[in-house]
Amino acid sequence: MSDEKAGQPGTGTARKHTALPKAQILIEALPWLTRHNGKVVVIKFGGNAMIDEDLKAAFAQDVVFLRQAGLKPVVVHGGGPQINAQLDKHGLVSEFKAGLRVTTPEAMDVVRMVLAGQVQRELVGLLNQHGPLAVGMTGEDAHTITATRHTPEIDGELVDIGRVGEITAIDTGAIEALLADGRIPVISSIARSAEDHHVYNVNADTAAAALAAALGAETLMVLTDVEGLYADWPSSDEVISRLTVSELEKLLPELSSGMVPKMEGCLHAVRGGVSTARVIDGRVPHSILLEIFTDEGIGTMVVPDAQGGEPA
Repeated sequence: MSDEKAGQPGTGTARKHTALPKAQILIEALPWLTRHNGKVVVIKFGGNAMIDEDLKAAFAQDVVFLRQAGLKPVVVHGGGPQINAQLDKHGLVSEFKAGLRVTTPEAMDVVRMVLAGQVQRELVGLLNQHGPLAVGMTGEDAHTITATRHTPEIDGELVDIGRVGEITAIDTGAIEALLADGRIPVISSIARSAEDHHVYNVNADTAAAALAAALGAETLMVLTDVEGLYADWPSSDEVISRLTVSELEKLLPELSSGMVPKMEGCLHAVRGGVSTARVIDGRVPHSILLEIFTDEGIGTMVVPDAQGGEPA
């Protein structure tokens, strides 16, 4: 009981509140909260964060926090580990060419089932533990993503890798309607072709970047299983914290195949008008909040050439 409540005169010294550091953290986040308020943030959910229960829960908390803090998060996901597991169960071989999954019609049925019926439903469920917020959809819905067959060039020849799509058009109408209603869209990276009407598997990094550009997003965030883009891997584990699109273009030919779609996505997004694109370590709990609301950041940020020296 305080001196005042006990009828005794106050001592004139403020009690030291153990919760004070929490208030300080909130105040430090204020400039970022102000800057990002009302802005669209597209987050590509993938890597280890998709299969670790604690990381999945932390991811859902982060996304809901962004929404409650006045941002408009949009989640785009793939499902590599889950797809591999289901293909194995069905006796179908997982094969990759040019960093992309070779997708037969049989494999496409599995991909579609896993992405829209398993991964998406689980993520929507995690988000909706915090309120009636998340709505699942695929690129097929309302023609959100339209694709054509992608034939990559390998060793100078065009190679057929099956039902792998290259994005030809984005329609953001359904997503914008959900955002206007205060919802969190959760989008599976599959699309239908306007030419042959088949459903195609679209690289989730590529889909997230295309959606970020089409939505005029403030930020694209890509979760990975590494700390960011390394300056001289494997000789050094120093992470490049920031680079411009021109600097990234020069580095692209030297990158490992797994990082190419992620960094090409960042490049596409920033060229398309997105203010910043970030590759962050999804193995770190609450990595999204750490990247958006702190000075230090924890990944690699790509910015336009014109504002390479400005603060993020």
